[in-house]
Amino acid sequence: MDNLIFFPLLAVMIVVTYLIRALPFVLFREKIESPRLKAFFEYIPYAVLSSMTFPAILYSTDSVPGAAAGLLVALLLSWRGKSLLIVAIGTCLSAFLVSLAVSFI
Repeated sequence: MDNLIFFPLLAVMIVVTYLIRALPFVLFREKIESPRLKAFFEYIPYAVLSSMTFPAILYSTDSVPGAAAGLLVALLLSWRGKSLLIVAIGTCLSAFLVSLAVSFI
């Protein structure tokens, strides 16, 4: 990725993540009692980072089907409680094999 694209995206990610974390301190002087509001502020950074990361996952390889297969394998293995190393190896292998199969078709 070109630095002219990477650094502005990095800056936006930093600002958005920091802004969402700092916003409750600025807006609310007292302790937040609402469980819904607490959950909202807790999960917003993860949602923002996920929405920025998900498109990059699908275009991380030359083959979108290979990247999608890797994503599905990663979701399946992590959902089953496998370690990070197993998830990474499974993802790489599945993306490689599907990309290889697509190139022969």
